[in-house]
Amino acid sequence: MTTQELIDLRTCIMEGRNHDALAIIDELDAMSKKDTLFKIDSYLTVVLIHLIKNQVEGRLTNSWAASIRASIIKIQVLNLRPNKTSYYIKKDEWEKAIAQVIEAAIRDASVEALDGNCSPFQLKEMVETTQVTENALSLLSLIYAHQPEIIAAIIDDNLALLPGGEDWKFGRRNK
Repeated sequence: MTTQELIDLRTCIMEGRNHDALAIIDELDAMSKKDTLFKIDSYLTVVLIHLIKNQVEGRLTNSWAASIRASIIKIQVLNLRPNKTSYYIKKDEWEKAIAQVIEAAIRDASVEALDGNCSPFQLKEMVETTQVTENALSLLSLIYAHQPEIIAAIIDDNLALLPGGEDWKFGRRNK
């Protein structure tokens, strides 16, 4: 919200132009929602990048686990609307959200996966997007079922189920 929008809103209210004031409020609300959804997409992309690397490399590193965990927690916080009773993205809408960003995630993951030795085109051929989507959906479902205070440990338990997750959990060296 800019200072000018606040001035315009104040002026509309003081002049009794309620219709104009409501239009400004609606515009501000739409801008806020768009910004929140953009942030959620960014964190979702980070989750997908690390799940893609996990899938193609068959391992899980502390760094990847930390990034996935932090991103899921940020998504949980951002996704809850200010009214604390509803969500920007409902549980059954994540598959569509994932489909919108997975191609970008594959391109970005190609920089790091397999030591950056394959192009985005090659990596796309290696990635089983259905499985990456299922893994992401499983992690995202946790944000609706668990309180912020305990979700980190539950995310870790779920990460341990990924390829290489057991080695990560027990501190065994990744190959």
